Amino acid sequence: MTDPDELTQFGAEFSAWLAANRPAPPSFKLPQTFLEVESADQMAYHRDWQRKVYDAGYLGFDVPEAYGGRGIEPEKKRVVEAALAQARAPFFVNFLALTWVAPTILTFGTEAQKSRLLAPLLRGDEIWCQGFSEPNAGSDLASLRTRAVKTAEGWEISGHKVWTTLAHFAKWMILLARTDPDANKYAGLSYFLFPMDAPGVSVQPLIKMTGEGGFNQVLFDRSPMPRDCLLGEEGQGWNIALTTLMFERGAADSSSRERSSALLEQLKRLVSLAQRTQRNGRPIASDPVFRDRLATLWIEAAAIGFSGTRSGVSDLVKERPLALPLMNKLVASEWNQRVAELACEMLGPDAALSAEDARAPDRGEWPRAFMNSFGMTIGGGTSEILRNIIGERVLGLPKSK
Repeated sequence: MTDPDELTQFGAEFSAWLAANRPAPPSFKLPQTFLEVESADQMAYHRDWQRKVYDAGYLGFDVPEAYGGRGIEPEKKRVVEAALAQARAPFFVNFLALTWVAPTILTFGTEAQKSRLLAPLLRGDEIWCQGFSEPNAGSDLASLRTRAVKTAEGWEISGHKVWTTLAHFAKWMILLARTDPDANKYAGLSYFLFPMDAPGVSVQPLIKMTGEGGFNQVLFDRSPMPRDCLLGEEGQGWNIALTTLMFERGAADSSSRERSSALLEQLKRLVSLAQRTQRNGRPIASDPVFRDRLATLWIEAAAIGFSGTRSGVSDLVKERPLALPLMNKLVASEWNQRVAELACEMLGPDAALSAEDARAPDRGEWPRAFMNSFGMTIGGGTSEILRNIIGERVLGLPKSK
């Protein structure tokens, strides 16, 4: 536990550093999240920012110093995340790696894997992607068909992954593959740290309805990898993947409550839009119907923040430790979608203007956010899957048919 006075001083130091070092907006369009990073310029801008924060000593508070981190100091991590959200600072482009790859490697990796992989991950020198989803597998992850076959040197991968964010920039992929086709679908899976520069790998972009890239499909044609790319034991892949999904859904991240700061900042922008947008000769902010909806969203954002705070107090959640974080992921992703939807309603016909149109209010931020919001309610488990998990595993309700 960091001394309160020391933590206050640390927060002041970081705020001063952030004010002096935050990069200026570039001349090109920036992505809204790490899911939409498409061009080399966008990648360079966000990677440079991550490196700058890491090199200054403000990133890696959940990784031991021996592996390139700053030591385990969650209080400092929370201070930094809250300040970044409040300042609307650029995101860290290796977000996937920081948030769920690193803690998975720390949990299951060998000393050699931790020593080799974690420091370049933190600094953004090596980008990671996730090879879980497959065509025709839907939400039944355990039914995947990508195969890993043992060879004299290690393994050969053959198969097809889809919705693979940042695969076109990635050095590494966390990859789930079937190593025993005769075992049941859970026991036959293994988890790999796959080098994306291996022969036989083909990365093909997928364009979203916003017109942006960022997603890809990845094909493997007997792609080799060495023996030490296996994470954990052979056949342990399903259990390791569940751990990764817990991190992805925020169920194992004690700093989720700090992310509520980002929700409140988004809501402040929505209120600003309501104050600037006219309907029937007066600001929409004065319309009682819109005011009621804004107030409801504000109350919900506060509730998400309080739930995040409660989830970090072990005595309050010891009977159902996963309940609040899983609920927060479900509620926050749908809340984001309703915020963007309400903004588009406020804009009316102007919501049809593209981000490239000079007449588009807020540079087309809101309709773009609405279209991108659907990815948040699908990634890391769809809202329907999360409701089933909460119902069956947290509340003990009968299984869905």
